[in-house]
Amino acid sequence: MTPSVVVIGCGYWGKNLVRNFHQLGALQLVCDTTEEGRAAAAATAPGCEVVSDPEAVLVSPVPAVVIATPAETHFLLTRRALEAGKDVFVEKPLALTYDEGRQLVDLARARGRVLMVGHVLEYHPGILKLRDLVASGELGKVRYIYSNRLSLGKIRREENILWSFAPHDIAIILRLLGETPFEVVACGGAYVSPNIADVTVTNLLFDNGVRAHIFVSWLHPFKEQRLVVVGSKKMASFDDVGKKLVVYDQHVDWNNGVPVPVKNGGTEIPFSPEEPLRNECLAFLSSVETRQQPLTDGESAVAVLKVLQAAQRSLTTNGQNVAIPMGAYA
Repeated sequence: MTPSVVVIGCGYWGKNLVRNFHQLGALQLVCDTTEEGRAAAAATAPGCEVVSDPEAVLVSPVPAVVIATPAETHFLLTRRALEAGKDVFVEKPLALTYDEGRQLVDLARARGRVLMVGHVLEYHPGILKLRDLVASGELGKVRYIYSNRLSLGKIRREENILWSFAPHDIAIILRLLGETPFEVVACGGAYVSPNIADVTVTNLLFDNGVRAHIFVSWLHPFKEQRLVVVGSKKMASFDDVGKKLVVYDQHVDWNNGVPVPVKNGGTEIPFSPEEPLRNECLAFLSSVETRQQPLTDGESAVAVLKVLQAAQRSLTTNGQNVAIPMGAYA
């Protein structure tokens, strides 16, 4: 039998979770404090009960809660749900500080609850295929990774672009490399609202010598979501807008002490067409049923928070280097 879930929040992203859990036959209740959100829930999940008070969710017998509310509410709602004995799927970020995220992970472990965080791109078939390419050594030794996540809008006023866009890219890069960076540098600018960055570039340095940079912006003339991995043997590009993963048989050889670029064409790598969010929702339901922690569990989420917090500190200090504790990526 499919486990039952409650979704708190049916706004810009929450309605997509409502749609998926409803289609999967798992949705029992939707909660939203706004009339607009409740109307969206009624339209997205016809026949499903819709309420306005989160307390109704916490006292309900439904075993699992999905939280898709503004980021500043994630810590409190997740804590209350875990204390009420619920398994929890919370949208990214898990919390707004590493310490708060760690509290939630420890609480979930102590209560024997599933804690999953919505780093949806980790469930993208294209990203999963890219992970296989890296893990198999097809690209050789990874040397550099960069990610561009750019568009015009949706411009937020409650969180900056770093916390809104970059968690996706940080999560993927940490997963590909299997470790956290030891140094982070970030810079950017606020052009629409005071002190809320609209554009940031974050540089990550890893103990194995790999570097990565993440360029995010919601003030950009066109939409681009691209991740590039440069290896010693080959290079790969994942284009989420064009829905393409291409491997380039390109590298640099040495000829009599002279570096010579070896250029060849690219080969498109096929991947399955499933919706990443549907895969993510299925993963949560599976974890609730099997009691196995999901791919994007609390430990992976606090690793992302550690990097985000360091990047924010560097951004605030106008690009100063910020060291973070090294350690294996869980």
